[in-house]
Amino acid sequence: MSGTQTLPHPLRPLTKEELLKARTLVVEKHGGDNITLFFRSILLDEPKRDALVEFLTAEHAGETPTVTIPRQVTVLFDRVQDGVPQLHEEVVDVEAGEIRRTKSFPAYCQTSYTTPEFSTFYDACVSSDMFKDAISEFTLPEGFEITIDPWPYGGLDPGEEVPRYMQGLVYARKKSHDNPDANHYGYPIPIIPVMDFATKKLIRVDRLATGGKGDSLYPTERAAEPKKLFGHDKSAEYVPELLDRPLRTDLKPIDITQPEGASFKVHSDNLVEWQKWRFRLGFTPREGAVLHDVCYDGRPVLYRLSFSEMTVPYGDPRPPFQRKQAFDFGDGGIGRAANNLKLGCDCLGAIHYLSAVVADPEGKPDVAENVVCMHEQDNGIGWKHTNFRTNRAVVTRLREFVIQFIATLANYEYVFAFKLDTAGGISVETRATGIVSVVPIDEGKVSEYGNVVFPGVLAQNHQHIFAVRIDPSIDSYGHNDTAVVLEESHPIPMNPETNPHGNGYGIQRQVVESAMYADAEPKLNRTVKMENVHKKNPISGKNVAYKFAPPATQLMLADENSTQAARAPYARHHIWVTGYRDEELWAAGEFTNQSKKEEGGVKAMVERGDWFVDEPSASSETGKRSSPVVWNVFGLTHNPRVEDWPVMPVEIHQFHIRPADFFTSNPALDMPMKKNETSTIISCCGKNVGSDGEKNDGSTQASALAHGQGTAGDGIDPKTLGSGSSENKEKRKSVLSKVLPWKKD
Repeated sequence: MSGTQTLPHPLRPLTKEELLKARTLVVEKHGGDNITLFFRSILLDEPKRDALVEFLTAEHAGETPTVTIPRQVTVLFDRVQDGVPQLHEEVVDVEAGEIRRTKSFPAYCQTSYTTPEFSTFYDACVSSDMFKDAISEFTLPEGFEITIDPWPYGGLDPGEEVPRYMQGLVYARKKSHDNPDANHYGYPIPIIPVMDFATKKLIRVDRLATGGKGDSLYPTERAAEPKKLFGHDKSAEYVPELLDRPLRTDLKPIDITQPEGASFKVHSDNLVEWQKWRFRLGFTPREGAVLHDVCYDGRPVLYRLSFSEMTVPYGDPRPPFQRKQAFDFGDGGIGRAANNLKLGCDCLGAIHYLSAVVADPEGKPDVAENVVCMHEQDNGIGWKHTNFRTNRAVVTRLREFVIQFIATLANYEYVFAFKLDTAGGISVETRATGIVSVVPIDEGKVSEYGNVVFPGVLAQNHQHIFAVRIDPSIDSYGHNDTAVVLEESHPIPMNPETNPHGNGYGIQRQVVESAMYADAEPKLNRTVKMENVHKKNPISGKNVAYKFAPPATQLMLADENSTQAARAPYARHHIWVTGYRDEELWAAGEFTNQSKKEEGGVKAMVERGDWFVDEPSASSETGKRSSPVVWNVFGLTHNPRVEDWPVMPVEIHQFHIRPADFFTSNPALDMPMKKNETSTIISCCGKNVGSDGEKNDGSTQASALAHGQGTAGDGIDPKTLGSGSSENKEKRKSVLSKVLPWKKD
């Protein structure tokens, strides 16, 4: 595509110079006496779809795009005047040096927390006499120090109107280990301090109930004498040097090498190419990695693919745990919390890392190193068939290209991955690990609200409910070219005309005409198909498509009248189909922090009433003809196990977006069949594998008859058919005598 080589791509990553220029323009406009600017995020303002589609169409045709797309940057910041903050958003054209759009938000719109706010909260606790008094209710053993995890304040109670708050979970850590990685989560203290950011002071310290099954939901009265905590000497450690058991010594290394190098290419403008796949990789402070313009063999598949939200509601009804509900994308930002990934640990093999330019609290450019890793991996057999008539097997491997990022949010780690494969499929994967969130419980008691995983430590029941946003462009970028269809497999009642033996079943299709929601239904194999309505597969005659089966995982358990449910209606259904609008990316709405209910999320998008066909059966005055966006919701109901302590083995969830009549044959037919020469045979019991001291010819296993394939060399000339054909009889006898040597004529 020589015509586009001199034209910068509109999805290229943000540079330090662009970020600094956007900051400078905002400071010039908003700075002044008694005014402080607190920068929350600076990121690329994604181009409007119509303009970007025009650019992409020309790019893929090898032509020079004629559309001019301004290079714009979104700046989100607090303008603090006389101590009163006002949240603002400016969209800056960094090439023209002008501010294009300005927006301010009402006080109840609380954006995500930042690192300096966490530090402010910690300092407020440490310097507070209120906190000191709350701690004095307890006596800690000698050699322990206090540590605090900041947490979002959560959803407001009915009638509660508060400014920006933060709460914290309080723990103790053993100083005697002389190790900063000693596990403080094993020693929770039953108080939660709450701070008002307007005053930067604590307003109260909530005391926690520590009873068990059958006890009150509320804490007991404060005793006259301090309560002794942690009256045991058991280990809660997970770092190797502090473990109470030796590490395994019989584990042999597995090395992943690519002696000829990697099969993928990454360009300076974040274009990635691998095995007929091609996409642009983005990264945002809220979403982490984002895939743009995903194509296979030059054909568009997805316009944009991203993780949109995750809510973590806790199921402990004792106050104040009704507020313990995190929105890890909206409250904190998965991209902000992304790990600096380590070679040979987080990612194995031949790795390429992506770093991202981000803003510090002063709005100055910083670099988040190695926030995304990309690599290839083997995922077992891709396809195989053995022709036992000729004793020939053809087998290929399923190769995957992994785009992975990991976020740490307080106690939990989340591993997110997009996996493209050589059969044209896309897998979306989440892994939950880290340390379960815990609260104190009186030793010797058990609870209905969680599981005791360590003496005096209750891991509360909770859920993790994810939303993935899928913006399809099935073999076309056209607004009206992609349709969504719900396809189900239904039994057909037995009847003499259509199903005389009762074994038949039929496929039913529902074209999604307007914005809606639905749930997974494994009994009907409910499948979401994203189809091009104007292109047919020349073999099947069906619309070219991609499809996925939404996982039938448990949805939100909180009562539908609860604040938890009102804040995350997306978590009540597995499938949402909404009309495309620029900048609508958030399943639970843009502002989740301290929300009472969702605003601008998928529920509101459905209620708006967009439609996707020319003549819908129903329309809405607030909606319009649009292209569909699909949201898949899935999750993990986590009722903790003792085995989740002190650090949790990964809990893996996946769904698979696969071609459905998109190709004219298996797209992985051209994968080479290459034997791995580094594989070896391991002997057992002092003998070679398969050796029992006797000679084996393997004739039974090698027989085509044993595999339901007829007989070897059983091609029959039609002219010789008939029971009197002695030639065919002799051929069968010869084969059977080899397979069944004990059988006589």
